[in-house]
Amino acid sequence: MRLFVAIDIPEDVRSAIAALVSKLRPACRNARWVRLEGLHVTLKFIGETSPEACQAIQAALAAIPPRAPFSITFRGLGFFPDDRRPRVLWAGVKGGTELAALAGEIDAALAAMGIPREEREYSAHLTLARLESPRILQTFQDAVKSAGRLSFGRATVEEFDLYQSVLKPGGAEYTRLATFSLAGSKPE
Repeated sequence: MRLFVAIDIPEDVRSAIAALVSKLRPACRNARWVRLEGLHVTLKFIGETSPEACQAIQAALAAIPPRAPFSITFRGLGFFPDDRRPRVLWAGVKGGTELAALAGEIDAALAAMGIPREEREYSAHLTLARLESPRILQTFQDAVKSAGRLSFGRATVEEFDLYQSVLKPGGAEYTRLATFSLAGSKPE
């Protein structure tokens, strides 16, 4: 099983991003665009694991200490690793210290089970496209810059989810395995 922990995003945010993507697609037809119905804010990528380990992962996530809900905003666009060598187009996610703290606690809880800790600092984002060829990148970068400073909406985070990812030729498909309330209740 290929697993990750994430926050789902509201439908109005998804719709705002879909409107932008429909404008950007013609500028970079060779990009691999993500399935918009699967957009999420990744908190921790776990990777391949056994079904038995999945139960222990769920128990570790259920033991994360309770916390108050918090707000996140979705705005702006950028490239990883940077504008000169763009490989991924992303939409920004701002969640203050609360979002990074939640990701850190999840990382620590899973590290105690032997799942490797993240080596890089947590950087919340929504992956929109993966870029393969540098041939028409200037046209695409110009289209992104002309889109301006975009705001896609807000959300109140009250829960997070454990997902299974199945890689398919048309893109990854996600299945929600469990939901964990920030209030500390048992997984659904």
